[in-house]
Amino acid sequence: MANVNLVFGTVYGSAQFTAETLAKKITGMGFTTTLKQPDELAGFIPAESDYLIVVCSTTGQGDLPEDIQPWFTQMKSAAPYLPKLKYSIVGLGDSSYDTFCGAAKQFDELLNELGAQALTPRLEIDATETMEPELDAVEWLTTWQAAANADML
Repeated sequence: MANVNLVFGTVYGSAQFTAETLAKKITGMGFTTTLKQPDELAGFIPAESDYLIVVCSTTGQGDLPEDIQPWFTQMKSAAPYLPKLKYSIVGLGDSSYDTFCGAAKQFDELLNELGAQALTPRLEIDATETMEPELDAVEWLTTWQAAANADML
C-alpha cells in the first residue's frame, strides 16, 4: 500500500494532534505513514509516489505558523516540479477572521504552482464550530480514503 507523508504547522498544538490522529487512522487503513516533525522538514521534498497531507493552522493575518514557515519558504524557493504528487490540505482556522485558513490556502496555492494535484478539496475546520478539529478530520478521512483508493486503481 502507498506511503502517506503527513506534515503539520501548529501554534498551540491542535494541528499537531490532528496530524498525529490522522496518521494513526491512516495506518489502520493499511497505508504506511510518515509523520514529519517540523525539525525534520529541512531538505524534505515529498516523493511523487507518496501521498502528502498538510495539516496547518493559521496565525496572525493569515500567516503560517513559525514551525512550518521554513519548509514553506524552502519549497517555494527550490520550486521542485511535482506533477505526480497527490496532496490534501487540512486547514484549522477561525472564521471570525477575514484570513480564515489563510495558511492552508497558501499551501494549496504553492503545491498547485509546483504542479502537484489535489487528491481532495481542501478541508477547512472552523474553531467557531468545533473544539476538537481532529474529529472533523477523522470524519473527512472517508473522503480521503475513497479518493486514494480510486487513484491507486
